[in-house]
Amino acid sequence: MTQVSIAELVAKARSGKVISFPTDTVPALAALPKNAELIFTVKQRSMNKPLILMAADSEQIWDFVKGSQEEFEIWQRVAEKYWGGALTLVLPASEKVPSCMNPNDPTTIGVRVPRSDIARSILSQTGPLATTSANLSGKPPLQTIAEIETEFPNILTLATTAYDSKTPAIGIPSTVAKWDGKKWQILRQGAINLDI
Repeated sequence: MTQVSIAELVAKARSGKVISFPTDTVPALAALPKNAELIFTVKQRSMNKPLILMAADSEQIWDFVKGSQEEFEIWQRVAEKYWGGALTLVLPASEKVPSCMNPNDPTTIGVRVPRSDIARSILSQTGPLATTSANLSGKPPLQTIAEIETEFPNILTLATTAYDSKTPAIGIPSTVAKWDGKKWQILRQGAINLDI
């Protein structure tokens, strides 16, 4: 793996490559949504495990989901309360979401805005990215650049000098909550307790 500047990392993501960067939970593997299948290949991940669309802010998210005005108001209230943060919302996907993001169920998409300045800086320049934790499928999430370099020698990551290590990742995956049309279902309990 090569450690690069934010500018180089952004350029590589825009050119269609898989990259890695720190988030507020665990480090991510990321690619443009249309190149999501590359993440499944690199991670050796089953196609029945969807990827998460991560964005710099909630405004980047809403075009990728569809629902009634009432549903959007509910979703936006939750987003205002918990984003940026370790909460992934699984919502009905709009036609803007490539089916390769969630091959098993292209009607839904997991979306998240992290509480990491460096991740949001990257995402503000690339636009929303398809993401997942940086690890081979079935193994624990990798926590350090050194571990990522060993596991994924061909993936670009940020030079350690490019971000502030005073705001470390919590090392726990995000909570995943799915909207069932009426209420939230917790699919994975992670760092945040949803109180709604």
